[in-house]
Amino acid sequence: MIILNLTFAAPKFNIVDRNSIIGITLIALILGVWVYMTTPTQEELARQKRIRDSIELAEKQKVQAANTLSRDSSYVSAKTDSLKNNTVVNDSILSLQIQSFYKDFYPAIKGEEKLFTLENEKLKITFTNKGGKIKQVELKEYHRYGQEEYLKLFDEDSTYYTLLLDVYEKSRVFSTDSFYFDAPIVEKNKIVFRLNTTKSGKYLDFIYSLKQNDYLVNFDIEFHNLNDVISSNIDELFFRWECLMPSQEKHIVKEKEVATIYYKYTEDSPDYINPRSDDEKEINEMPIKWLCFKQQFFNSTIIADKEFMKDGSFIKLRTKEEDTAIVKATKAELGVPYSHQSNETFGMQFYFGPNHYNTLKKYEDWELEKIIPTGWWVFRYINTGLVIPIFNWLKGTLNFGIILIILNIIIKIILFPIFYKNYMSGAKMRALKPELDKINEKYGPNGDPVKKQQEIMALYQRAKANPMMGCLLLLIQFPLLIALFNFVPAAIELRQEAFLWADDLSTYDSIWDFGKIPIIYSIYGDHVSLFALLMFISTILYTWMNSEMLSPQQNQQVPGMKFMMYFMPVIFLAVMNNYSAGLSWYYFTANILTFGQTYLLRYIIKDEKVRAEIEANLKKPVKVSGFQKRLQEMMKQQQQMQNVKKKR
Repeated sequence: MIILNLTFAAPKFNIVDRNSIIGITLIALILGVWVYMTTPTQEELARQKRIRDSIELAEKQKVQAANTLSRDSSYVSAKTDSLKNNTVVNDSILSLQIQSFYKDFYPAIKGEEKLFTLENEKLKITFTNKGGKIKQVELKEYHRYGQEEYLKLFDEDSTYYTLLLDVYEKSRVFSTDSFYFDAPIVEKNKIVFRLNTTKSGKYLDFIYSLKQNDYLVNFDIEFHNLNDVISSNIDELFFRWECLMPSQEKHIVKEKEVATIYYKYTEDSPDYINPRSDDEKEINEMPIKWLCFKQQFFNSTIIADKEFMKDGSFIKLRTKEEDTAIVKATKAELGVPYSHQSNETFGMQFYFGPNHYNTLKKYEDWELEKIIPTGWWVFRYINTGLVIPIFNWLKGTLNFGIILIILNIIIKIILFPIFYKNYMSGAKMRALKPELDKINEKYGPNGDPVKKQQEIMALYQRAKANPMMGCLLLLIQFPLLIALFNFVPAAIELRQEAFLWADDLSTYDSIWDFGKIPIIYSIYGDHVSLFALLMFISTILYTWMNSEMLSPQQNQQVPGMKFMMYFMPVIFLAVMNNYSAGLSWYYFTANILTFGQTYLLRYIIKDEKVRAEIEANLKKPVKVSGFQKRLQEMMKQQQQMQNVKKKR
């Protein structure tokens, strides 16, 4: 077939060449138009520069104010009786300078930190009046590996967020986390922090409310009569959020491989930074719906009720390679619209919880479930339509090692008709060996390959054998393998689920930790995973059994196939040694079930019976389909062209 395709492709070289030139020209024109339309105008560039200048000013002023307060505190603590009069004068001047700098917000720069809590069935959230923000989030239904207390998604040392206030006609930018909010109003599931000013009726409220039995926290920012304080020539403020993701799992290496930042534009599907690279990027193509700091099994997400503004918004991801407690450092700035009304509100929601598909799917308008790697297209449908429903159906009733076996059995039952046809195809090919040997002997090594192929195809047609049936099973199984390869290591259902010698099916099991040996560590790892080893041995045995079942003709059709069949399991062993033990267990049980199916069919279907059926088919007249007629005609034309070439 390869010879046939090459022969017919040669005369079309000029057409392909002309089409290629036309295609390249069209692509160049499209790129040119795209660049022209997406290049920012001078006005937009100036706007972005102004935004960046405001942020830089905020940083400088924050440092300046901190240094000023530090000097003030140190000076007061060091004063002596002998310099009392001078100190009073200097303190008064310094106090006036600080008051002049902070103006209406001066009363809020000093205070005493106080903590408050809200909780429901799933969350325990600790708030602080310093910055009016969330200080710590605990998930009641989960625990860190080897610990009993609630899992801390983050705490004061690992998170920070603030609203940057561009005030007094861009002369300064204040960060709300540097102010002490008034003692809040605390209700059953609601807490209100107020940042007052020196002027009555001018204040900023941070309002949090916790929903019952949910991972969502409502967060509203309310501006009251601050329109003459906030700079008049701006239409957005910035919400800054930084996080040091703490390690939550048994092995931090896997956490670092998958932790990243996701974001979703209002009119687009979610996107993300490649978790294997450090990156910083502006997310300014369109308004933003939500932003997510995603870890292996948990995430912290902020969702706008309407949208965050695109101008000036950006994200940054950084890996702390040698840190054994921190997975990654993340940073984001999002534009909060401000329209200079006397009273206005910007509504948001936080999601603090697990990367559990059905939980995230409840908020289907947000597409949060897409942060879970279920795979592309057909892979996604396999996971969402088969794997996840089985997990949800059996979760809590059986051990997940058993659930993975049941999943395997269900898939094997679904694919059994195709497996049966594949087995019958192999049996027919073995039964045809005498006839194939005769054809090979007839043409020998120097015979006409086209005529030989024609005769072999005619034999398959008369015997009703399909040598390509084995490929069909492989093509159907491949999406299943890839779908599970993507999803199982990310399935929170397997987290901390013990089975046999493995205490956590979501990560690798180890029966021997031999340490970091150069070269070996980079290829194989620093341990031996028994589940991965069992998967490797069973795959080698399956490969051997499969190759024994192939006919000599099938083995000859793909040179080097035997080497690849035995080499690929070795590569797979190196990958699976550091992968989810649950996935290795699934592949191992899949091989064992395949052995069982094969030997069952061998017992039921005897080769002698297949040979008798083949002989009966060979005696029957052949009905040639239209497609087969066209194929035979093409092969005849190819033969004629080769004869013409030989005469020349």
